[in-house]
Amino acid sequence: MHKFKFHYFTLFLLFILIVFYFPGCTTEAVETDLLLPVDFSNVPKNMVLTSFQTDKIEIRIQAHPRLIELINKKNIHYPVDLYTDLEFDPAGDSDSIEPGSYLFPVEEKRIPMDRGIKILSITPPYLSVQLEKKIRKSFKITIPYTGKPAKGYIALNAAAEPASVELIGASTLINSIKELKTKPIDITNISESFKKKIPLDLGNPSIISSSDPIIIVSVPVQQQRVSKTIENIPIQVWNSTLKVSIEPSKITIRIKGPFETLSNKEITDQIYSFIDLKGLEPGVYARHAYINIPWDMIMTEAVPQVFTIKIE
Repeated sequence: MHKFKFHYFTLFLLFILIVFYFPGCTTEAVETDLLLPVDFSNVPKNMVLTSFQTDKIEIRIQAHPRLIELINKKNIHYPVDLYTDLEFDPAGDSDSIEPGSYLFPVEEKRIPMDRGIKILSITPPYLSVQLEKKIRKSFKITIPYTGKPAKGYIALNAAAEPASVELIGASTLINSIKELKTKPIDITNISESFKKKIPLDLGNPSIISSSDPIIIVSVPVQQQRVSKTIENIPIQVWNSTLKVSIEPSKITIRIKGPFETLSNKEITDQIYSFIDLKGLEPGVYARHAYINIPWDMIMTEAVPQVFTIKIE
């Protein structure tokens, strides 16, 4: 009686396993397609992998649905060891590997599959790669701008720290670089100097910098020096109590200075002109006029330059 009970209990457990662990199971194998990423590794130290025909292979497999469900949950890659596959002499040096295009057969034995899974086909049958010589070359860094500073200001050429960087990469890519730039710096409406960290604009991700690709950039900003004409400034008479007439009686000048200074009327109103008559007796004289202007301005033109002075 106990044997029968044990037998029924065993059958019950088997039924539970079938229902809960193998739902909808079938004993028939099915076919499906899988995409496996290609893992290129161990690139020869003096080489750069510049291109490859494909980064995935497609395999058609046949297996029990449960095995297919399990394999779909795994992160399977197809491995390509470039150094080992190219160096025929295991004790050889990678310097013996030449730049060029190479074909690697896709081998079923490299695909890590359960023994219960049958591989029916592999596409493509070969992988094509391009290897180039790795070189180093130093470049001076330039910093491009976008936008325009605030009115009356100008951004001078920026300074980079470091001023130059060594790049490492495929010879054709490195030698094609005419100018090494950072990402552009926006100077829209700026009115003072500033520093900023900014990355190099390397473009191709296979090109790397031998140092930190983040550059410290100093952008010097200063006011533009502009010109302005001030007309009809009266000629003042200094150090004389006699009757004096001056012809002409006014002067027009052109001055150059910082934008904000020349835009400030309170400052430009401080400009004046005079002729010092100290010690002069009555008579007619030809004299130059003196112009008083703020220290950060220069006078570039004055009309007229000589005045007729009549002292009575």
